[in-house]
Amino acid sequence: MAPVFALYIILTVLFPLFRCEDFYTTSENHVESPLCCNLTVTERIDVDYSSKVIENEYIVTFDGYYKSNARASYITAALNNSGIKSWKILSRENPASDYPSDFDVVLIEETDKSLGLDALTDHPSIKRVTSQRMVLRTLKFINTHEYVRRGRNSLSQNGQFWQATGRHTSRRLLRAIPRQITSVLQADALWNMGITGKGIKVAVFDTGLSKTHPHFRKIKERTNWTNEKTLDDGLGHGTFVAGLIASSKECLGFAPDSELHIFRVFTNNQVSYTSWFLDAFNYAILKKINVLNLSIGGPDFKDHPFVDKVWELTANRVIMVSAIGNDGPLYGTLNNPADQMDVIGVGGIDFEDHIAKFSSRGMTTWELPQGYGRVKPDIVTYGAGVRGPNIKGGCRSLSGTSVASPVVAGAVTLLASGVLHRGDDINPASVKQALIASARRIPGVNMFEQGHGKLNLVKAYQILNSYKPQASLIPSYIDLSECPYMWPYCTQPMYAGAMPVVVNVTILNGLGVSGHIIGKPQWFPYTPQNGQYLDVAFSYSELLWPWSGWLAVSLSVNPKGIGYEGVAQGHISLTVQSPPAQGESEPRQSTVILPIRAKIIPTPPRHKRLLWDQYHNLRYPPGYFPRDNLKIKNDPLDWNGDHIHTNFKDMYQHLRNSGYYIEVLGSPFNCFDASQYGTLLIVDPEEEYFPEEISKIKRDVDAGLSIIIFADWYNVTVMKRVKFYDENTRQWWMPDTGGANVPALNDLLALWGVELGNKVFDGPFKFGDHEMYYASGTSIAKFPDDGVLISQKLKDQGQQILDPDGDHEETYNAPILGLMQSKASDKSGRLVVYGDSNCIDASHMDKACYWMLDAILEYTSSAHMPLIFKNNRMIDTAAKVETDVPERMEGNKLYRYSKVLDNHLGDSQAKALPQCPQLVWAQPVPLNISAPTNFYQSQRLLSLTEETPIPIAPVSHQFRV
Repeated sequence: MAPVFALYIILTVLFPLFRCEDFYTTSENHVESPLCCNLTVTERIDVDYSSKVIENEYIVTFDGYYKSNARASYITAALNNSGIKSWKILSRENPASDYPSDFDVVLIEETDKSLGLDALTDHPSIKRVTSQRMVLRTLKFINTHEYVRRGRNSLSQNGQFWQATGRHTSRRLLRAIPRQITSVLQADALWNMGITGKGIKVAVFDTGLSKTHPHFRKIKERTNWTNEKTLDDGLGHGTFVAGLIASSKECLGFAPDSELHIFRVFTNNQVSYTSWFLDAFNYAILKKINVLNLSIGGPDFKDHPFVDKVWELTANRVIMVSAIGNDGPLYGTLNNPADQMDVIGVGGIDFEDHIAKFSSRGMTTWELPQGYGRVKPDIVTYGAGVRGPNIKGGCRSLSGTSVASPVVAGAVTLLASGVLHRGDDINPASVKQALIASARRIPGVNMFEQGHGKLNLVKAYQILNSYKPQASLIPSYIDLSECPYMWPYCTQPMYAGAMPVVVNVTILNGLGVSGHIIGKPQWFPYTPQNGQYLDVAFSYSELLWPWSGWLAVSLSVNPKGIGYEGVAQGHISLTVQSPPAQGESEPRQSTVILPIRAKIIPTPPRHKRLLWDQYHNLRYPPGYFPRDNLKIKNDPLDWNGDHIHTNFKDMYQHLRNSGYYIEVLGSPFNCFDASQYGTLLIVDPEEEYFPEEISKIKRDVDAGLSIIIFADWYNVTVMKRVKFYDENTRQWWMPDTGGANVPALNDLLALWGVELGNKVFDGPFKFGDHEMYYASGTSIAKFPDDGVLISQKLKDQGQQILDPDGDHEETYNAPILGLMQSKASDKSGRLVVYGDSNCIDASHMDKACYWMLDAILEYTSSAHMPLIFKNNRMIDTAAKVETDVPERMEGNKLYRYSKVLDNHLGDSQAKALPQCPQLVWAQPVPLNISAPTNFYQSQRLLSLTEETPIPIAPVSHQFRV
């Protein structure tokens, strides 16, 4: 994808998406500054971002760093031969203008720019051409109680602001929180050793800082990357972030003697541009910055050139710390660049060690549809009610992962200053290794909420001070029986015949910026602990760069374990090699062990086994796939993965609690044995279907497989209404599906005489005793007469969107649920279609309908029709609303992102059906040993010397009832 500007916000002018700096005020006093004025505990600062393309301006990225005259010659050579006459290279007025650069901004004023853009792209020294973007940041005051009620209320748990961690909730003494965040994290223990940040260059990319602010000792350099003629902070945000890192008075920062390098990348009107950030990043590399805080983020993990520049920064030994986002408690909401393997991604907790509800959760969604995402965040720390400097002096308290990020950045700066004597052994990988190895795990919280746990500054220093260069793994072990930390893996035992469980592991390489795995990983089952029942397969990065890579571990129960019930254990071993360091003659090597434990049960009965179709779900950023609920205008992209462990997490847990076993299909329908499963779940699919898949599913249903489909809206006119400008294609970008790909679903459903319509319906209704809400769903246009069809009175939301000023109070009798028995044979399965997935999708749920899912599964599993469906059956089907069947949008570009479609001479058609995944199981090397009972406690980093205890002054705690 093209750049979404350096803030990684969504590619849309119409709707701001993320709030990575949503601040919840907890100050006991009123705050007086442009950012916060007269705030009370019931208000919070809401930071919205929106972006727009700057017409006629393009970022031309080169394949290396060149002086300005060389860059100009390349651009001139490309454009002079293209026929473009009216163009110019925009001048730079910032500190980077005197140095070589890898990009320029070109203004092309001619109406037809395509020839010029193509000519630039074709030049051998030009890597890519993307549109320049402007970003607007808007600060708003919102009543926090109102915020909980609107939009996100379905995500709250009993109205609690903080996520429960499983600890007891009876009356107890409450600790009075110390005023200084540095005292809470025991930074004074390092200060007492003379470690104060001296010798470390730390960069703050934000809104600037006043030169005369009384809290700072060493503002080494202030640079302005905006078009305003000032270096000062006009908003207060940059001051607060810098203060958490390096304030020396009142509200103390962690590293008061560090060199602060202030990069002002936002104007006082809260505007920035892609090119400003790229220039600033290049300057940070030039200045040999050690630590960089980035309290920004967004959903586009494929964004270029921003991602490329982040990799380049860390490859140049810049330790980048970034906030994971404020889209919690929803899963799959981790923001980029915090989700990068080489970046330290930080989540937020409160002072009672609860995960902050606003803190985004993993898993990462890069790996879908194969396997599950990697563990993120890396670490959590205090991000709620933290005190930091005000814009002109004094202190205030703010909350958000944008607060937690500079807390960790300040801690890293302090740590790095204490180990300067270790030289090149201190790098982005080793620092992250020390942070995660020392972190204190929070009880009752899973790894996609807390990462490795709570920041432990003193322990991290002990580890870093004695650190031996090595490789390590995230997670450091796989225990599929350890709940709740290893959620979701621990929630379902393994059994023979199931889809393989895929665990994606991050490899941190402290040996060097680049490396590779020698030979192949090996699998060592433990014979005393029945490891022989497990089959293990691997895939992994060919190159570990920068400082990291990935290892995908596939686990399956082999046929020998079909009747076994118990635990199976073993370990994986792999060796990482990097080039020799300076002064060394031999390559560096490190062997790491990954312990494995899995609980195995006999294979459950067929009717209890459900298969979730992940293969036909598509999501942003590969393409523009719109959000299913059209009312959510500030969050239009479907970007949470549509996985049973992200935005369908609550549904998954409900099904597990009901006794069902759920497996995930990451390949076409031809790649599973339908005789093993009672029901196939197809929810909110955007992908097309291979003809062979449709034929195969018909045979499967005839043989007894049941199918449940939760669809969503599809209307070409509405799709055109939610368009936005795509930087990659330099044109207005239409979504290539609606909420779901209804035309593709109709191809599948035609086998049973079922069709979905093109109208978009919305509204509340009552189903039996249950309050329901239909949120931007489709309707059933055609259904067999011998099936059960259920309708409700709903409004035409599509007309409301297309004609917002009209009168749209009329309701229509829209069929929304259909249930039918296939008649192919006595053993045939059943088909259920519901036109809206929002009632099982936690990302924008109005009212949950898990009760209805239970009733549907009762029908598909046993053929018993629940009374609620019988009693609400539509008798007069002639009274249903008339609706057309949708056709695919003419000229759609779904083939660009599809695994199924191929564009042949402008006509999309199906590709050849791919081969089903064939895992190559590793040859087991059995060992007659037993594993430790606690993998977590047994994991340690290798040290050069024994860790030296640090004397910690006792902290006086005040208690109150």
